[in-house]
Amino acid sequence: MCVRNPAGNVFPVTIEGPPIARQVPSERTFHGDTVTDEFAWLTVKDAPETLALLEAENAWTDQATAHLEDLRGTVFQEIRSRTQETDLSVPTRKGAFWYYTRTLEGKQYGIHCRMPARPGETGPPAGEDRPGEQVLLDGNELAEGKDFFALGTYDVSPDGTWLAYSTDFAGDERFTLRVKNLTTGEVLADEIADAFYGSAWSADGGELFYITVDEAWRPYRVWRHTIGTTEDTLVYEEPDERFWVGVELTRSENFIVIDTQSKITSEVRVIPAGRPTAEPVVIAERRQGVEYSIEHHGHRFLILHNHEAEDFALASTSVDNPGEWVELIPHQPGTRLESVDAFTRHIVISLRRDGLTGLRVIADGSTAAYDMAFPEPLYSVGLSGNPEYDTSSVRISYTSLVTPESVYDVDLVTRAMTLLKRKPVLGGYDPADYEQFREWATAADGTRVPISIVARKGTERDGSAPTLLYGYGSYEHSIDPYFSIPRLSLLDRGVVFAIAHVRGGGEMGRQWYEQGKMLTKKNTFTDFVAAAEALVRSRWTTPARLVARGGSAGGLLMGAVANLAPEAFAGILAEVPFVDPLTTILDPSLPLTVTEWEEWGNPLESAEVYAYMKSYSPYENVIKQAYPRILAVTSLNDTRVLYHEPAKWVSRLRSVAPEGNYLLKTEMGAGHAGPSGRYDSWKEEAFNLAWILDVVGAA
Repeated sequence: MCVRNPAGNVFPVTIEGPPIARQVPSERTFHGDTVTDEFAWLTVKDAPETLALLEAENAWTDQATAHLEDLRGTVFQEIRSRTQETDLSVPTRKGAFWYYTRTLEGKQYGIHCRMPARPGETGPPAGEDRPGEQVLLDGNELAEGKDFFALGTYDVSPDGTWLAYSTDFAGDERFTLRVKNLTTGEVLADEIADAFYGSAWSADGGELFYITVDEAWRPYRVWRHTIGTTEDTLVYEEPDERFWVGVELTRSENFIVIDTQSKITSEVRVIPAGRPTAEPVVIAERRQGVEYSIEHHGHRFLILHNHEAEDFALASTSVDNPGEWVELIPHQPGTRLESVDAFTRHIVISLRRDGLTGLRVIADGSTAAYDMAFPEPLYSVGLSGNPEYDTSSVRISYTSLVTPESVYDVDLVTRAMTLLKRKPVLGGYDPADYEQFREWATAADGTRVPISIVARKGTERDGSAPTLLYGYGSYEHSIDPYFSIPRLSLLDRGVVFAIAHVRGGGEMGRQWYEQGKMLTKKNTFTDFVAAAEALVRSRWTTPARLVARGGSAGGLLMGAVANLAPEAFAGILAEVPFVDPLTTILDPSLPLTVTEWEEWGNPLESAEVYAYMKSYSPYENVIKQAYPRILAVTSLNDTRVLYHEPAKWVSRLRSVAPEGNYLLKTEMGAGHAGPSGRYDSWKEEAFNLAWILDVVGAA
């Protein structure tokens, strides 16, 4: 195989050095500042020279990591041998059926099934006997002959007759929506192209609400489709480009909710599910900076909001005449209320306090509440699979850095917790062989930054342990402690794993997020460097044995710390990295740009925002210095972080600091999440882990 780069050089599989991209000066001027972008030509996705360079980069990466082939194979087999390949999710009761997903050894994708629930049955039959099982959707059949497959919408109608599902075979998250008759097995001729995530059924299953996107990939229109016809009616269109639109059915199945949100403002409309052609009713007009969401509960809508409540409060308003908000749970600084779930006789609040998730239960008609208690010092907990409204028990998911994903049923009256399933980890895994810790770093401004750590028990604190430090730090998205089977391949080789809960995430409440966005974004980067320094200071590791890892907006973090503190790391793994943010946020025609202005600022209108973003943008700030080893992983069809950002970044690194070791790996048929099949994903992770082990000297 040969590939040709834009300079005209031909690269066979074995090449003498990394590809050198040609430089074509391209200038832009904003706010009196003229910038030359010599690799802007890489933005032309289908150009032969662009594809040739990406293929050449892949060939070079293959060659540069060829010595890790055996280790990759070993790590892949470790992941596979620890995973119960033929498995069954915990069945969930909905109406007259138990719903669940099965996986089969050797098959890439899940098989979605259901079986009839017997009268009075409180749980499905034990063991492998599944009488009356009906396969609703087999991902392996849908994916046959395709390089990529992803399921977007998967939504069974309230009466169990219809299944709405959508598929993506490219990775660009532009789905085709179809409807299947679950009684006959027939897939209807109804087919809707370019649909987005999300759907909602009318009460009788005759109407399906769905969403489409605009040219910038912004979900902005809600449609109503009449089943069995070509009739589609536009229900709502959002003209403000800052806002995304979502649609869903309430748990009570009484209302269709149209949720319109920007990064900092919300507006919600509802339609009675029994009258799907009715005009949407606004719960509360949008007010700049006020976020709220709703949940139906009997005669009222519950409203979780941040009006004069930074960490959110809970209120209610009348279903019949939405208007005045009645306070239910007042604002409590330091306790971030994240969501509310309503059941006939209880309300469950998902919250966050002191860097940990939690669940609070309130009985209907009572002001008394209790918080569920959990035994470990570090954990993540949340509601999971609760489609039934009329119930006095809920299902929760629980995990920690040492406890595999666990599913419990919780009796909301007696508070009894029943373990239904803990994810099997084959090969004799014992959580007692590992330890988890919470430590703190001190940022330059004195802020204490939490770090979650897991290591093999007995790991010496003498500075010798190889360490992987993970970070994200954007969109108020929290990286909570979680269990990972692939991570065991690191821990069992003596590698310490740590999560830096940096500002910009939501781990410590809304203020934590506010202090890591817009004109305070640099706190995200300096917090991560402080976490790395704290790991060294507390004698977990040394810079020579420390690798940083992050993806997407966490990839921006990786690029920023590479410029800011290259001496702090031996290597940096940047996955689908947002490393050219200023160029992207300056172009409102690109996917996500306009909606992102309330996260990063608008550099088109503000010279201050422009200068601030330019001062931290990884691509803009590459200089001639000694960089750590860098592996950038991306996907050609990614619509969230376009492939050319890491491609340009690596090209500039090679041009400006040519002594470094930089690799670019592009999945040529995938999207933001990388390969879609589980075995392909394991191979991808084995590639990444082998590279990490090589960098830290633990290969």
